Amino acid sequence: SDDGSTEQVRQLAKESSSVKALIFARNFGQVPAIIAGLRACTGDAAVVMSADLQDPISLVSQMIEKWEAGSEIVICHRLDREDSWLARVTSQVFYGFMKLANPRMPKGGFDFVLMSRLGIDTFNSINERNRFFQGDILWMGLSTTFIPYKRLKRTIGKSQWSFGKKLKYFIDGALNTSYIPIRFMSALGLVVSLLGFCYALVVAYARFMHKVPFTGYAPILILILLIGGILMLMLGIIGEYLWRIYDETRKRPEYIVRERLDTSTVPDSKNPEITGKPSTTI
Repeated sequence: SDDGSTEQVRQLAKESSSVKALIFARNFGQVPAIIAGLRACTGDAAVVMSADLQDPISLVSQMIEKWEAGSEIVICHRLDREDSWLARVTSQVFYGFMKLANPRMPKGGFDFVLMSRLGIDTFNSINERNRFFQGDILWMGLSTTFIPYKRLKRTIGKSQWSFGKKLKYFIDGALNTSYIPIRFMSALGLVVSLLGFCYALVVAYARFMHKVPFTGYAPILILILLIGGILMLMLGIIGEYLWRIYDETRKRPEYIVRERLDTSTVPDSKNPEITGKPSTTI
């Protein structure tokens, strides 16, 4: 981070042994940061929340009460949000699609969650790349309690959650937690084939029964463009699956830890740790 937060965390870690932190070699993204934090967690439970203070911290006490009552997972989901209309619309579309793949997905989505020790260990046992955090939480099937809340407006700083990052996360969620894209390709191919067959019957009937000549290139061009566009879409979806398979086989670490601040955990064998200044080869 370039906003001075790293130095502030270092100072807090010096002042209190309860403050622990993992500092990455660079920004590896939100989900790898969550994964790293949960792998380093040694407590009986952990709370995952955004650092922009849009999630009310006061809800943590309610989450702990639900956990102490027996819930393995406590999810605070957004009923409403004080964001721009574009952010609200894209969020509704994204989580609406995710709800088709996973009916347990709250309508407004979530990323503010408490996980018990069992939930943490189960989450950490998932060995995949390009993970969809919310989908993994719901997939585990542990006893879950939902707490609705209104997401506050961001008042400090500017979000780094760009449209490109949101689009990638949407694709990760669609491909990692659902067979809908593949089924969509099959269904679309079937529909186009049926339409083409019906159109051929209409043309043949008009030509032989009513002597209507088939003239003009416009219908042919329209069909070529339509089918070509559909094929490109299907190839793109297949390409996304192939990239994920390739990315899994490369075995690259999801993140690289440059520095650990007062953590007593054993270094993660899957993701290397750098001591001292990072080299120029990173």
